[in-house]
Amino acid sequence: MALIRRGGADVRLGVDARLLSQPITGIGRYLWQISREFLAQDADIFLYMPGQPIAGDWSAPNAHVRAMSVRGRVGRMLWSQTAMPYQAARDQVDVFWGAAHRLPRFLPSSIARVVTIHDLVWKHAGETMRPLSRWMEQRLMPEAVQQADRVVAVSHSTAQAIEDEFPCARGKVRVIHLGVTPLATPETRAVLATVGLDDRPYFLFVGTLEPRKNLRRLLRAYASLPASVRGGHQLVVAGGSGWGGVDIATLANELGIARDVVVTGYVSDDRLATLYAHARFLAMPSLYEGFGLPLIEAMSCGVPVLTSNVSSLPEVAGDAGVLVDPLDEGAIAHGLQQMLMDDDLHRTLSLRAKNVAARFSWAKAARETWAVFEEALAVRRAEHQRRPS
Repeated sequence: MALIRRGGADVRLGVDARLLSQPITGIGRYLWQISREFLAQDADIFLYMPGQPIAGDWSAPNAHVRAMSVRGRVGRMLWSQTAMPYQAARDQVDVFWGAAHRLPRFLPSSIARVVTIHDLVWKHAGETMRPLSRWMEQRLMPEAVQQADRVVAVSHSTAQAIEDEFPCARGKVRVIHLGVTPLATPETRAVLATVGLDDRPYFLFVGTLEPRKNLRRLLRAYASLPASVRGGHQLVVAGGSGWGGVDIATLANELGIARDVVVTGYVSDDRLATLYAHARFLAMPSLYEGFGLPLIEAMSCGVPVLTSNVSSLPEVAGDAGVLVDPLDEGAIAHGLQQMLMDDDLHRTLSLRAKNVAARFSWAKAARETWAVFEEALAVRRAEHQRRPS
């Protein structure tokens, strides 16, 4: 990674790192992995957080953590628009990176700005969001895109959606795919008995339990399978509770499939590696995704996927998955039966999975992101030079 320079010194990068002060999920993992790659290349990074980091090791001499003690959503909103830009100005950062849809309004005009947009859920599946979250995205994302010198999109699908929604973004969007995190060495299959699995083969869902993940249709499709198929395979649901009343245990009881469904809750990365390693396939029939990290995590283990034929998901799954209409329970059920019963298909997709996952690398994503920072800084400096003194 070539570091940009200013007067012989490395450029100082400021990062909205609020997601590192809470349990890591998809976008937080993106921020964590990219930032780690930057630090490994001796980039000088200032990480702004409303609380102490609970993910990652930031003890490197080129990592400068600026953590406060801010409580509550309103407090964090105020922090992001006041304390964070103040700290960035005091630290004299040259480029500021909003890794999750937002930029502070009151940065000094000399600071270049880059924002990463992971999805436009508020636009394409807004009914699956908390009302306040949807309102905030509707209000703050357009401002961030307008302010940004460059916009990073995590998929071609998301890039197209950004340019369709925000004409001001045309020409400044750059597509950079996410990477796949090396997983821990999996434990033996027997250890999964501790989370409720028996000795039957199983397929896996990984993600936050919220409406956008389409779990109700997934469970109903699974329940509709012939008893001879369903009874021979468990469904394991791994992920923390979200919002929207997605109660998997209750729904499984109502459908009469409680003995076939295991709900693990949020799991550690070590346990997740074991769940992936022994799964027959990953099922992710989401209504909308900006990328879909569990897909490449599963495929990196040689595990094929069943996913939706919408948004970015076909782009990520490549030829290692079965694609289904996420609104059609019959289509989901047919895909499940294919993946569970067609051994030739399963074998073919499994052989392809690691090759597809190999296209995604955090090191590559970091190099490409740093190049975007360079581009944004050049644009910002050129604008300053054109301004009358």
